[in-house]
Amino acid sequence: MFASHVWSRGVEFTRANAVLSERADGEEVVLKVVTRDKVVQPTVTLWPDDEDWLCDCGHHETVCAHVAAAVIAYRRARQEDKPLPAAQQASGRLRYAFTRSQGALSFERHVVHDGREQILESPLSLSLTRPGGLRFQGRISIAVAATPADLAVESALGIHRRGRLPREVMGKLLEALASCPDVRLGGNPVKILAKPIGLQACLEDQGDGFRLFVERDPAITEEFGNGVVLCGDTLRPVANPGLTARERADLPEGRHFSCDQLTELFSDILPSLEKRLPVQVRTRRLPQVVEEPPRIMLDVHREGDALTVLPTLVYGQPPLARVDGERLVHLQGPLPKRNERAEERLVRQLRQTMQLAPGHKAQYTGSDAVRVATRLKGWRGEIRGSGHTAFELAPPLVPQGRLDFQNFEMWFESAPPASGDPAKRVDAGAVLRAWQSGESLVPLSGGGWAPLPREWLDQFGHRVADLLAARNASGVLPQFALPDLARLCESLEQPPPPEFDALRTLVDDFAGIPAAPMPNDMQATLRSYQHSGVNWLVFIRQAGLGGMLADDMGLGKTLQALCAVRGRTLVVAPTSVLSHWGDEIRRFRPGLRQSLYHGPQRRLDAEADVTLTTYAILRLDSDRLAQQSWDTVVLDEAQNIKNPDSQVAQAAFELRAAFRLTLSGTPVENRLDELWSQFHFLNRGLLGGRQDFQDRYAQPIASGQPQAAERLRERIRPFILRRSKGEVAPELPPRTERVLHCELSDAERIVYDTVRAATLNDVVARLEAGGNVMAAFEALLRLRQASCHSGLVPGQSADTSAKVELLLEVLGEAVADHHKALVFSQWTTLLNRVEPHLRAADIDFTRLDGQTRRRDEVVRRFQDADGPPVMLISLRAGGTGLNLTAADHVFLLDPWWNPAVEDQAADRAHRIGQTRPVLVHRLVARDTVEERILALQQHKRALADVALADAAGAAGITRDDLLALLA
Repeated sequence: MFASHVWSRGVEFTRANAVLSERADGEEVVLKVVTRDKVVQPTVTLWPDDEDWLCDCGHHETVCAHVAAAVIAYRRARQEDKPLPAAQQASGRLRYAFTRSQGALSFERHVVHDGREQILESPLSLSLTRPGGLRFQGRISIAVAATPADLAVESALGIHRRGRLPREVMGKLLEALASCPDVRLGGNPVKILAKPIGLQACLEDQGDGFRLFVERDPAITEEFGNGVVLCGDTLRPVANPGLTARERADLPEGRHFSCDQLTELFSDILPSLEKRLPVQVRTRRLPQVVEEPPRIMLDVHREGDALTVLPTLVYGQPPLARVDGERLVHLQGPLPKRNERAEERLVRQLRQTMQLAPGHKAQYTGSDAVRVATRLKGWRGEIRGSGHTAFELAPPLVPQGRLDFQNFEMWFESAPPASGDPAKRVDAGAVLRAWQSGESLVPLSGGGWAPLPREWLDQFGHRVADLLAARNASGVLPQFALPDLARLCESLEQPPPPEFDALRTLVDDFAGIPAAPMPNDMQATLRSYQHSGVNWLVFIRQAGLGGMLADDMGLGKTLQALCAVRGRTLVVAPTSVLSHWGDEIRRFRPGLRQSLYHGPQRRLDAEADVTLTTYAILRLDSDRLAQQSWDTVVLDEAQNIKNPDSQVAQAAFELRAAFRLTLSGTPVENRLDELWSQFHFLNRGLLGGRQDFQDRYAQPIASGQPQAAERLRERIRPFILRRSKGEVAPELPPRTERVLHCELSDAERIVYDTVRAATLNDVVARLEAGGNVMAAFEALLRLRQASCHSGLVPGQSADTSAKVELLLEVLGEAVADHHKALVFSQWTTLLNRVEPHLRAADIDFTRLDGQTRRRDEVVRRFQDADGPPVMLISLRAGGTGLNLTAADHVFLLDPWWNPAVEDQAADRAHRIGQTRPVLVHRLVARDTVEERILALQQHKRALADVALADAAGAAGITRDDLLALLA
């Protein structure tokens, strides 16, 4: 029956007197087997009559050693007719005792054995959880046999054994003690209930409203400080009510609710409290609560060209209450009982079918509005308002118009439906705006939305937009719009307006422009390209148009302009070239009476044929000059009005003239805004408004759209004449450019690296974060100065620099070979540092900068064959308007990121009248920011002539440019 090893182990337990009697109850005998390897001593139940048994040790074998020991011991006791030792007598049991101590409970474990009770004071190293249990060393040695409940108490106590226990330990202890049979308070037996108890909320009548307050649960008879209360003969843990800060402040004293606040009270506050506290309602004046299902109601309206939809979650029909977020707002009648599960289902369905949320107003335009209106037709719930009926899809639009120069008009019609109703008409401006914004639909005045004719607009929309922007309030187009109107007519296979015949040659690349008679007093022999230029100027003057002569620098723009001016003429030029205009008039048009409007005593001569003034005077005397009626206004170096927001540009726009002419070798230096500003002066409206120009030309070109660049060139081509030197002056000697590199000395390198380290990281970080660019310009300035001469850097001093030494070396060779040279720098302080070295090398020189008063004498002296071989020139003062063909070498000491500025400087020598090859030297310090500037120049050269050639994109120095230079 028993395996040999099981029987042997059972015999060992029996001989050790480990089998104790728990109880004998009729046919059932319960025995305890005390072992040293078990925390909880196994209990064996025998049914002798049935020869059956059960052991709770959990052993996997059918018969365990505990059963064997129990059977052996039981049979021996029956044979000897002696009872087995009782379990209670052989080992002690635990009693748990609480005592009151200064408003709290103190805890102890007692050992009860043979009717006696002693406090268990075991050291921390001993535990009930060790195998064999705990042997209590009191007056006698007692083995304490632990039950599972005792072990749960041991675990709940943790490191604590007795005394006043913390609140968090007390809560776990009460939960464990709920299964223990012997717990006392002050010596009296008590029950343990682990369910917390504490406060309860109460609602009672108060006046015409209600009072809500909290109080201690009346079942509590005594409260102890460490989180325990006594309820009669039962100990329970104190519940944490989880009240908010406001509830803790208001509810102990009570909060009054009026009848107007019933919705908040019964739909929000009481349900929230019920989740945390028992709630006692002590009033019979409760509002009527009804069962109503929630539903979604849609308010739909049209606001201009937009469709608005506001969904609302409501109860009742008509609505009794509205759900706002988590709150139920009572509107009228009885109070509906909330069904949050049904609400969640409706909100989910609304989100899935309409992509809407209750309480959030949505607005739709264009195709989105039509799409939503279509969905609303299938909505099964309540819709208040009929705004969606205005967003039905109508038939596609068809362009209509009158291509009349005196009454230009365009509009679009939605084809009439089968019902025979009249077609719905849409203004062309609205259609074009929708098309430019990327919309696919446009609203109709009588309701509905129609698809745009995108293919037609892609082909003709830009031209129509240009013409609509150019016409006046009466629908009359200005003269300069005739080429655009003719192109539109041609594209639509319509005959061009008869007025276009007189201007056809402007569209046909100027072929067939009639020869213009030369002025009787002309004292010059014009080149063929100059004759063509004069013919074009006279042609556009007679047509009542303005024009830009944008020939390369040095091709005689001044002479061509003097041949085309007529009547009372105002010439505005930079101060540096004012004397040049006077010389040219005296030389080539001696019959013209000229007057200089300049200086503190200036006055206008009404009898003068040509009045010469400067941009500074134009700005100062803008009102006076704008009051005059001029036959011709010429702006030389017209890039001076490139900023349309500047005072000088605003003054130029106000001038009144029958013929407007601008001269510029660099009409676009940095941004396309510069071109818009000049054409706003020449032919106002040709390029539309400034923002319109940005949206339709500047920004698309900057983003690399070649079609936009081509449209702009086509638009301005009739009004701009630009020839390069290579095209019209093949006899002009070649111009060669070379870069001369120098190595910074050790001392210069230290200064450069110090400047770079002191500013660069911080500046680049701020630039990348979108910070102001002024700090970056300051850092770039210091780096460029350190590349040229350490003495330019604040706080530094130096007698010379590697770049100055290189200049003297190459310049000395050129002078020795009988060449003349121009030396340019943007800093007069750098020219100051060059001067002593020229004197030391015995190289004669002259100088021209912003402080030079008699500029013409300085120029004549240098141009003279016996004059000094070197001229020092500041880039700002001498970059334009000077004829210095005596020089055939040009030195650029400090490279500039805008190549047009350097080209202007070099063209002081490389121009008509120059007979020798011109050599341009760019001096660059190695491993400095100057090398990055050269790379940026190459990029800028490809961008400069977007409107004048086939290049793409133009921009000034940008944040990205600065980062590239400083990286």
